[in-house]
Amino acid sequence: MTAQNLGLLRHNLNSVRPLCVTGRVTKVIGLTVESQGPPASLGEACWISTQGGRHRKLAEVVGFRDGRILLMPWEGLEGVAAGDMVEPTGSPPQIPTGSCVLGRIIDPLGRPIDGKGALSGDGKLIPLLREVPPPSRRPRIRDVFQTGVRAIDTFATCGKGQRLGIFAGSGVGKSSLLGMISRHSEADIVVVALIGERGREVLEFVEKDLGEEALKRSVLIVATSDQPALVRIKAAFAANSIANHFRAQGKHVLLLMDSLTRLAMAQRELGLAVGEPPATRGYPPSVFGLMPVVLEQAGCVGEGAITGFYTVLTEGDDWNDPVSDCARSILDGHLLLSRRLASENHYPSIEVLDSLSRLQSDIIAAEQKQLISQARQVLAVQRQYREIIEIGAYTPGSNPNLDRALRIYPEIVKVLRQPIAERSEVKNSFTTLQKALATP
Repeated sequence: MTAQNLGLLRHNLNSVRPLCVTGRVTKVIGLTVESQGPPASLGEACWISTQGGRHRKLAEVVGFRDGRILLMPWEGLEGVAAGDMVEPTGSPPQIPTGSCVLGRIIDPLGRPIDGKGALSGDGKLIPLLREVPPPSRRPRIRDVFQTGVRAIDTFATCGKGQRLGIFAGSGVGKSSLLGMISRHSEADIVVVALIGERGREVLEFVEKDLGEEALKRSVLIVATSDQPALVRIKAAFAANSIANHFRAQGKHVLLLMDSLTRLAMAQRELGLAVGEPPATRGYPPSVFGLMPVVLEQAGCVGEGAITGFYTVLTEGDDWNDPVSDCARSILDGHLLLSRRLASENHYPSIEVLDSLSRLQSDIIAAEQKQLISQARQVLAVQRQYREIIEIGAYTPGSNPNLDRALRIYPEIVKVLRQPIAERSEVKNSFTTLQKALATP
């Protein structure tokens, strides 16, 4: 064969499109599309060509039934008709990451939604679903993570790589607390996942709670409540993937996820749509399988770390609903926000007696442990006799422990209250608490 013929053969081979086996939409039921073919695996991305091929919708394989494929579109079902072509991509969805996403608001596919134009070209595409790091690669947590919030840094001290849940009802200062942590913390990168959030509250969180300065080192992944369940679920995976990317570079990443409850509700929609049986309070088993997959991504690996704060919306201020129970069993501690404190204009409204950091005793000094123990005793005595004091049934001098608690309690409250714009160092927080306990 001559060199000319060989060159022509190579040109022809390069111009040939590989054979792509496609499928056809056969049925649409509820939130899912049923398709006859193509051969695809669970989690694989597919394109559904609608309106005679003029438009394409991205979908994902979420299950199989009677030899057919169940897909869930990322952009709703409008326009999908029987007979539409389904084309596999051969891979799961991917998202861009790197310095190009910092300071931006994106959707779970990495598309910017902040009106600032396209992402710069220095991004790297990574899969949405990442494997959980093995236990053997996770070093012990030994360093304190400064949140800048006195109530947390003293009564529920957090370590670098720890995961804490923020359990709150509606309207008790959850977003404000997340904003304080994101602005005042010492993290290199902040990744925020807003899952099922109201559309009007996204810019409110960015401008009011996060702030312009903190936004420069942050990336927000947003899936609002009006978007399909699959999109809301993938917002959590996108946040984990981006946080993992920066952790692999040796960065300390702060991951804020709001909220696990709406993530669980989205997975409930998806699970019921593909035929899962409802179990605990209507939540199918896949909900409780999803939670550890999402939460176990955080932690220390190598030189990098992901410190996670995850909000849980408690139904009717019930701390023992199924999602709360499951989250508490996986997380390394919890912060409870109190409606009573919020109604008293006590912010952040953290009920410190009911909050817990499981690693606190391992990362703070012995004298700091002693201060926390004394402060908790004061708060516990005040709580025990609160009703008697409020109705005026207590006579001062009849209980020395209570008399001392009543003198010190207002000073401890001053320590726990903190304006949103104020930042506090951990060392200064303990010093302030020590002065409060020394009240004569």
